[in-house]
Amino acid sequence: MARDYAAQAPTEMRRSDRAVEDEAWIVDMLARAAVGTLATVYEGQPFINSNLFVYDAEAHAIYTHTARVGRTRANVDQAERVCFSINEMGRLLPADEALEFSVEYSGVVVFGRASVVEDVTEAKHALQLLLDKYFPHLKPGEHYRPTTDDELARTSVYRIAIDSWSGKRKAVEADFPGAFYYGQQPDSAS
Repeated sequence: MARDYAAQAPTEMRRSDRAVEDEAWIVDMLARAAVGTLATVYEGQPFINSNLFVYDAEAHAIYTHTARVGRTRANVDQAERVCFSINEMGRLLPADEALEFSVEYSGVVVFGRASVVEDVTEAKHALQLLLDKYFPHLKPGEHYRPTTDDELARTSVYRIAIDSWSGKRKAVEADFPGAFYYGQQPDSAS
């Protein structure tokens, strides 16, 4: 009998052998991923947006931001439940049969509730965390002027309160025959 996937928890996966339950691995992946994808819904219509983001371990939340008005803001104002995802692609894995071709990968999926951060102190903190993640070599007050209240009034800062998350990865032995990275021509191809 087929599994009833709709009855399972969102973090339960078909390939449990690829599940990563190590929270330190999930946190590390969230820390190093450059871009995340935010899924929202508006009146039953799904939307996805790619965003710069930062995971705040102390708050157990993800912060991101967009313009003050727009699709993400409208969607979050209407429905707080969201999904957020990051991933990395590893090597491509050729095989003798087309159906057996594969790829190494790792990813994290977060389920939570998004809200617009209204508290000025928290919003500035979140924006500073974003700056620290993407520009760690530059310091506020030394290399740039910190965010002003006027600038803050032009953006929407979001907190994704994490309800649950899951990690997944596929990795094979280092000497897998013919394995190569996307965009790099393997030696044996001609």
